[in-house]
Amino acid sequence: MKYIEIKLNIEPAEPWKEVFTSLMADAGCDSFMDGDEEGELLCYIPEKDYQEDVFKDLLETPQFPEVKLSYSVAPMEDKDWNAAWEANYEPVLIDGCCYIRAPFHPENPDVDYEIVIEPKMSFGTAHHATTSQMVSYLLETKVRGKSVLDMGAGTGVLAILAYMKGAFPVTAIDNDEWAYRNGIENAQQNGCEHLNVLLGDASLLGEEHYDIILANINRNILLQDIPQYVQCMNDGALLFLSGFYEEDLPALRYCCAQNGLKYVDHKVKDKWVAAKFQRI
Repeated sequence: MKYIEIKLNIEPAEPWKEVFTSLMADAGCDSFMDGDEEGELLCYIPEKDYQEDVFKDLLETPQFPEVKLSYSVAPMEDKDWNAAWEANYEPVLIDGCCYIRAPFHPENPDVDYEIVIEPKMSFGTAHHATTSQMVSYLLETKVRGKSVLDMGAGTGVLAILAYMKGAFPVTAIDNDEWAYRNGIENAQQNGCEHLNVLLGDASLLGEEHYDIILANINRNILLQDIPQYVQCMNDGALLFLSGFYEEDLPALRYCCAQNGLKYVDHKVKDKWVAAKFQRI
């Protein structure tokens, strides 16, 4: 498969490389690498999926006045992409007890939870602030024996951690077929034989009820789907939301309040937020 490389030069680099990684993923890029210089982000998209007007609109329309951004686009030469990606992919240790690694990384026997993820470009390797904060929430939450739903599951890392902590049943849903297949593979890789991975969105939610719902998606989808989540929550159930910025939190809190959810607290990392709510 032939690829297009979109090279971004972002100033300042932090936290904006994280922001543009997420934006470029939403626009269809399926892999990323750091460039040789600070603030340089290399984004890759299959040639067949590249639409020039989409990226011109995204990258040439001022939306973050505090960021200086330039970019270039070029077709890619053939190369060993797996080797190049592996060289730039590092394992993640969260809160000193959850180690998330790829199969080619060494094991870490000194942690409580070790999760092996073959990302295959699915979102959710815990490198992004939203995923790492959701992992932190799960680590500090009692989930044993509780039913868990992971919406927008990506690699399935959150559902896998919940399963490892004793949650049951656990369901993971993503509307991307690549992520869906990747989630099944990762569940099997981590011995989560009964983790239920589904392809779809909130329209799949029916009569099932859950004690914990995790939704790491984006502001607009969350605002749209919160009413459906609430209908599937047991009394006292917890809802963890992420995938949005600090300035979006008031809108999410208002929507949750309107649907009978009590705000508990939130975390912030690199301007990204994860928030905890409870059904009253």
